[in-house]
Parts: sequence; C-alpha cells; structure tokens
Amino acid sequence: MSTGTGAVTLRAVQGSVVVATAVTLGHLINDAYGAMLTPLGPELQTRFGVSIAAITLLSSIFSLTSSVLQPLLGVIGERLGSRRMAAFGPVFTGLGLTLIGFVPWFGALVLLVAVAGFGSGFFHPAGAAYVARSSPHAKRGLWASLFSAGGTAGMALGPVFASGGLAHLHWFGLLGLVIGVISYAVTPEYSPTAKRLTLKAYLGIFRGPMVTLWGMAVLRSFASIGYNAMLPFILVARGYGLREAAITLAIFAVASAVGGIVGGRVSDRIGRVPVLRSAVLATLPLFVLLIYSNPGQWWFYPLTFVVGAAINSSVPVGVVTAQEYASGHVAVASSIMMGFSWGVAGLLIFLVGSLADATTPTTAALVAVLLLLPSVYLAYKLPEPERQVFG
Repeated sequence: MSTGTGAVTLRAVQGSVVVATAVTLGHLINDAYGAMLTPLGPELQTRFGVSIAAITLLSSIFSLTSSVLQPLLGVIGERLGSRRMAAFGPVFTGLGLTLIGFVPWFGALVLLVAVAGFGSGFFHPAGAAYVARSSPHAKRGLWASLFSAGGTAGMALGPVFASGGLAHLHWFGLLGLVIGVISYAVTPEYSPTAKRLTLKAYLGIFRGPMVTLWGMAVLRSFASIGYNAMLPFILVARGYGLREAAITLAIFAVASAVGGIVGGRVSDRIGRVPVLRSAVLATLPLFVLLIYSNPGQWWFYPLTFVVGAAINSSVPVGVVTAQEYASGHVAVASSIMMGFSWGVAGLLIFLVGSLADATTPTTAALVAVLLLLPSVYLAYKLPEPERQVFG
C-alpha cells in the first residue's frame, strides 16, 4: 500500500470513529433523559395525587412517541437525511423531560412527555444508521454494542439526574444542547443511495424472520421495562427509598452496557442467533430470584449486575441482526428493533401498573418477567442472517 493510500485510509478510519463517538454520546444523553421518568415515579405520584397506573401511563406515552413511531421516523430520516435528526433529537428530548418539574397539572405533564418522546424517536434510527455505515465489516457487532452501551450508560446516568428531585432537573438540559451542537458539527449529511421505496414496500421489510425477531425483542423488553418500572414501588413497599432505587437502576443499566459490548463481540465470532437464544434463556431464573431479593441482602446488587448484563447482552445483537436481514434499509431496520420493539413493550407497561394496583408491584413484576418464556421459543425459530456490506 502506498503512503498516500495509507494516509487516506487512516483519515477515513479516524473520521468514522469521530462520527460514531458523536452519535454514541448523543445516545448516552438522550437515554439518560428518558431514564429519569422511572425513578421519579413515586415523587410524581405524590405530587399529582395519581395512581401507579397513571404514572406508568407516562412511560407508555413516552414509548408511543419515542419508540412505536420510530419506523415511520426512520422512513422520514432516510428520505430527508439523518444529520439534523441525529444531532438535535436528544436536544428536544432533554428540553421536554428536564422541564417536568415546572408543569402545574398532570395533563400538561402527559403532553410534555409526549412531545419529548419525538426527539428520542427521531434520534435512534438516524444514530444507529450512522454507526452501521461507519463500522468495519468484521467488527459490526462490536461497534453496534458500543453504540448500545452509550444508551445503557445513559440509562445509568438518568437515575443519578433524577436523584436530585424534580426541582433540579432543568440544569441537565444544557448537556443535550452541547452534545447536539458537537454532533451536528462532525457528522456528514447522508442521503441513502438505495432506491426509495413506497410505503407498501417499506412495510414489506417487516415480514418473515424480522417479525419473529421483533416479537422476541418485544417480550424481552417488556420483561426488562416491567421490572424497572415496578422496582421503585417494590423497594418503597419494603422500606427503602429513592436512593436505593436509583442505585439499583444505575447498576442494572451499567451492567446492560457491559453485557451489550460482550454480546456484540461474541456475536461477531460465533453468530448472532446463538447469542440471542442463550441471553434470554439464561436470564429467566435469575430474574425471578432478583424480584424476591432486596438491598439488605449481600447478593442483591451483584445479582442485579448479572441479570442486567445477561438480559441486555442480546439488545445490540438484535439490532445488527435486523440490519443484516434488511441491509438496504438499515435505518428502518434499526428503528424496528430499537424503537418499535421497545415502544410496543413500553406502550403496554400501563397494564403492569394496573396489575400492581390490583395486586402488588412484586406480582406485576413477576408476571412481566415470565414473558421471557415465549421469547425463548421465538429466539429458537430465528435463522442466522448473512453478513452484509451496508451502502
């Protein structure tokens, strides 16, 4: 290789790293904002005098606008270009969710959460597509897992933001603005070279193994989100407070980031589907044990880490699997896995809240976790995707 060619290759690699780093930071701050809602649940319930079901409805509304609509927003991103969506999506998420301490009544809170969700919905498919196109072919699972780890690290940071209470959230909105400006400065505009499809053809992407993969991800996400949503109420009922809930959620999220990196790299070596199957199957008994444990027991926090790492080791692998199933439309494929699966699961979380009101938060969390059983069945029906080159 000539010196000139080597220099060009090095600059290309460095540029890819800069772009991937920028959108990963965007993922971190965006998901940090979204993760503030759950630990603030008891405080919001007390402030507005509403039921647990009403508080979990906030998560459902956020999931609707940030996640369920992601396939549509992914289509918009492919048609309009991804730069503004990747850069400024987290800014709008932050502006909405860091201002919830100022709303005077619950209806306004619902509206603000809904509007904030659109920022997150615009960001995820665009950010994942940038990482997919920047990553080396042989390390796609690793790069996707690092991007995913940015989000899960943000989920760990969100409870830290929330631990200061509603009165101090607005200061954290500045972080998203700074990261958004940096991201806009370093990311190139991207307009897809693939033929633009009709809406009917886009819907055709969601078929065959993609539907099975999506169904597995919905059930896995429902188990994880259901547990996290009930955790603050479970701990309060057992005599603990916001501090213990924030620590537990932070450990779960950090473990998710670690597990995602390991799962992504392992999938590069042994295949995507084996990781998807083993991650869900191994988690179920440990998750049940975790529900019946508490911070007063020495194993609670280590077990929280193990469960968080195991259940989420398959998250970035699922995204890459979807991208390889539909390699010509990675933004849409990413949105199906990062948005539509999490979104549908989050949209149904109010059912967990309603069950908690009728029974107990512990019972509701257990029912959610047991949905991992059919998720295992779906994982075993998946075919291994062919490794693809993304254009």
